[in-house]
Amino acid sequence: MSQSPPPSSPKKDIVTRDIAGRLLFLGTGTSMGVPVVGCGCDVCQSTNPKNKRLRCSVIFGLPGGNLLIDTPPDLRTQLLNNGIGIIHAVAFTHSHADHLFGLDDVRLFQFYLGHAVPIYCEPNVDAKIRKVYDYAFSNEVQTHIGSRPALDMREIGTTPFEALGSEIIPIRLQHGPKFEVLGFRVGNVAYCTDTNKIPDESWEKLQGLDVLVLDALRPDPHPTHFSVEEAVEAAQKIGAKQTYFTHISCRLEHERTNHWLPEGMELAYDGLEIPLT
Repeated sequence: MSQSPPPSSPKKDIVTRDIAGRLLFLGTGTSMGVPVVGCGCDVCQSTNPKNKRLRCSVIFGLPGGNLLIDTPPDLRTQLLNNGIGIIHAVAFTHSHADHLFGLDDVRLFQFYLGHAVPIYCEPNVDAKIRKVYDYAFSNEVQTHIGSRPALDMREIGTTPFEALGSEIIPIRLQHGPKFEVLGFRVGNVAYCTDTNKIPDESWEKLQGLDVLVLDALRPDPHPTHFSVEEAVEAAQKIGAKQTYFTHISCRLEHERTNHWLPEGMELAYDGLEIPLT
């Protein structure tokens, strides 16, 4: 249901980079980002830009526009860093703060689009959005148009759905033993962050991939994320032509880790673009 409809005429002078047919990594870091505040490790102190990691998010450049996956707290900076001037829709993997708490930054796009921003998410994420961003759904009179986001909430589950001219295939993932999240597949590219277990019913959805993007937090095991070795094992089982790892902590230096990884696997980095196939 749309809230607070904006003016009917979309803005004409939008300046944005064209990423049609591409997957763009806006952020590849863990929930604290890299560098971590106050951390003196060699990765946090590194001058290599590939060791600078904002919170996790990507954009699928689809025929009908830019589909943003998650709205991390760094969203405004990520969009400016990558020259992205418009988001046409958002899909959420889950409701954790590092994937949700930049949602108000999409408030601008209701004016560019001329309508509420479509939001694709599971019911539990919808409930969290309505709680955290309760002002977006308030019946109180606005002080001015644009004082709150206009969101068109659209429920999804694990059934494929259409968005911006493409079929989006949700993939059920486990983020620890008691928390479920979604990955998303578009064509032969799958994005699977924040997971340490792929349920039996999801492996089939990950077959025949050209590119797999998979969680790999750190060298040692974690209760809710794949370690690097666990991620490599899962990626080898999936057998994508190319695998990129994301949600990376400061425990993984970019060049050293890539040197260790098997052929066809490497760490993603902020600003990386790959073709959608």
